[in-house]
Amino acid sequence: MSLLRLYFNRSLRKCVACRYLATQFAHGPNADKGEDVRDLRNIGIIAHIDAGKTTTTERMLYYSGFTKHLGDVDHGDTVTDYLEEERNRGITISSAAVTYQWKKHRVNLIDTPGHVDFTIEVERSLRVLDGAVTILDASAGVEAQTVTVWKQATKHDIPSIIYLNKLDKLGVSVELCLESIRQKLHIDPFLINFPYGESLQKFKGLVDIVDMVKYEWDLAKSTDGRKFSVIPLTEKEDGKFWEYAVKERTNLIGRLSDTDEKIADEVLLETSMDKIKPELVRKALRNATVKRQLTPVMCGSSLKNKGVQLLMDAIYDYLPCPNDREFPFLQYYGSELCAFAFKTIHNQQKMPQTFFRIYSGSLHQRSDVHNINRNCHEKVKTLSRILANEYHNISAAHPGDIVCVSGLKETRTGDTITSKEGLAKIKPILREHRHHEDEVDLHDDSHDDDLNHDVVLAGLQVPSPVFFCSVEPPSMAYQKDLDLALECLQREDPSLKVEVNQETGQTILSGMGELHLEVVKHRLLSEYKIDVYMGPLQIAYKETIDDPVTHTETLDSVIGGKKQHVTVAMTVQPSEQQSGKKVISYKPHTNEKTFITSPRFRKEYKSAMENGIKTALSYGPILNFPVINVEVVLHSVELSRDTSPNVAAAAASMCLHNALKKAILHLMEPIMKLEIITDPDFSSVVLHDLASRRTKIEHVHQNPKDNTKVIQATVPLAELREYSNSIRKITHGQSSLNMEFSHYEEMSEEDKNKAIEKVTGFPVNPAIFNPPSA
Repeated sequence: MSLLRLYFNRSLRKCVACRYLATQFAHGPNADKGEDVRDLRNIGIIAHIDAGKTTTTERMLYYSGFTKHLGDVDHGDTVTDYLEEERNRGITISSAAVTYQWKKHRVNLIDTPGHVDFTIEVERSLRVLDGAVTILDASAGVEAQTVTVWKQATKHDIPSIIYLNKLDKLGVSVELCLESIRQKLHIDPFLINFPYGESLQKFKGLVDIVDMVKYEWDLAKSTDGRKFSVIPLTEKEDGKFWEYAVKERTNLIGRLSDTDEKIADEVLLETSMDKIKPELVRKALRNATVKRQLTPVMCGSSLKNKGVQLLMDAIYDYLPCPNDREFPFLQYYGSELCAFAFKTIHNQQKMPQTFFRIYSGSLHQRSDVHNINRNCHEKVKTLSRILANEYHNISAAHPGDIVCVSGLKETRTGDTITSKEGLAKIKPILREHRHHEDEVDLHDDSHDDDLNHDVVLAGLQVPSPVFFCSVEPPSMAYQKDLDLALECLQREDPSLKVEVNQETGQTILSGMGELHLEVVKHRLLSEYKIDVYMGPLQIAYKETIDDPVTHTETLDSVIGGKKQHVTVAMTVQPSEQQSGKKVISYKPHTNEKTFITSPRFRKEYKSAMENGIKTALSYGPILNFPVINVEVVLHSVELSRDTSPNVAAAAASMCLHNALKKAILHLMEPIMKLEIITDPDFSSVVLHDLASRRTKIEHVHQNPKDNTKVIQATVPLAELREYSNSIRKITHGQSSLNMEFSHYEEMSEEDKNKAIEKVTGFPVNPAIFNPPSA
């Protein structure tokens, strides 16, 4: 046995796959049956673009022994940025999962993008993670996208450690970083280590206030940072560092005493703060972090190989294991399988690979599963552990695992699967849910807000696209290949929308930004060998109304010798919620008994009528953009005996479309949050340029760290086409730009007419879109 282990250690570790097998063997024959879940961590790396997420991930993989060299983003040899587009651009586009071992525990790590165009990758990753490491550029503090990803983590109650990276850069300030965290993230951060050295840019190491020791790196002796010295901190040898460490430790323990009884007892006994045992502090800090009562802050420089090992220790010490998280929907499954699909990719053979988080039960190779969302059965072909772009088969997955499954034909991102036994358990809940939908009082439309669909079916919120363009193959011979490629890409990326314009027959791509659609084009060429033509980018507007309109529509036709008669009466009105949600309610007039109150209508026609209404709301009268912030009230429906549900749906769609034409219509445009950091000499030029773009300036202030001007504003997306190139020219490259979607806002009449003329190419007749009020 010892000879076999030696063979594994010396020979099989030469490649990533063999290292993984060696790791599994080293942990014994029970490794595949699942280790102690308390030693498992599912974490994500989240940050603003260029904060050092991928570099930090590469250091973790190197120090854990997963890789034998330090990957570099600039060299294009990183493990997690494996797509050709990622290596060419030097950014993360698709979230990548990897598993590594560190000090006898396993970490499932997901490296997420920092660019706003790929925010769906962050959203679906956080949906299945237990903890996160939020990385900040120590010279910039909290940036625009940092706030976005922090809000996403907060929405899913994800505990986080903040890591101040790039301490080797000029202009870094730990204190100013902490202040930006307090002001922009609205939390109270607590340092658990801080840098020391001749200057902050040439720091030698870190002072740990939990263990009261110094960690010192001598890169002349150990260039990769693997070896470092641990030196006890003493008052005699480390005067000012000792004072600052005791001060920070006192602040930390004082805060922990509010949440932990043992720490409070130590404080009441008047124990010196530097004498309280590190084990007590570490345990109390972990409990506070898991409950999101406190956020630890760590320091380091991943590029210079300093501080990453301490961050890896902190991931295990302070972030939760799967058992520390509570998920309400698991009460319905008990010990049966519940797994959530959060990502789908296609390999070179275009076969879908679906990534799952296992919440309960076990998933086995070759097992049969049931997709709850799509109400269908699927067969698991293979089950694999994820190692970036490599997959290594395992026989079973257990609670807390993040794994890849192949062979699922119908499953999509956001679906939940369970076993046959699990389906039997939740069937009564599903039946009650559907019965509740069917039997609800039609005079009361509040049930949709009260019913929590996530209790059984865990979903995924996908942001609305803000850009769209047409796409065409190089010739009709490639049309079938293009359709297949777009189907694969859309299955991988839920934020990419593909539809065919019914009037022109063109294929329309909708995405989160210019870079998003540009990456799709390059992927079609590099991965699918289709050199497509993409039309000019257009803005994804929305339409709405500001007054209620009631309309009655009658549809008479003869189909197959049978008379089809439908009369529909409905009101379309502005929604009080203003949430963008399309609301359909049923409110017959007082003392009116119509067909919509009968059970036959609910069972046979309700779904068809709703589909017709939703179809009409997808194409507004102004420019065929979706209609939002409206409520549709269905008053009455009269049907002949032989009327089919399809005809009823068509009548509902026609009625709503004609009702919208009678209303006063408004066009809504996407508004973006803009943050520009520029040299003070160019601030007036930037502000003057913004003034010509319908900009609302929100805040202008001086950054005390580097004396730059920070301009925060909201700007219509239509004014920001190629703005990054424009700002680079007027500031001679002395600026940086961060942009993210904020909200939709109603356009003025003048701006609306300009937008209509730009899209259609024809001048606007105001009477068409603003009919006189009845």
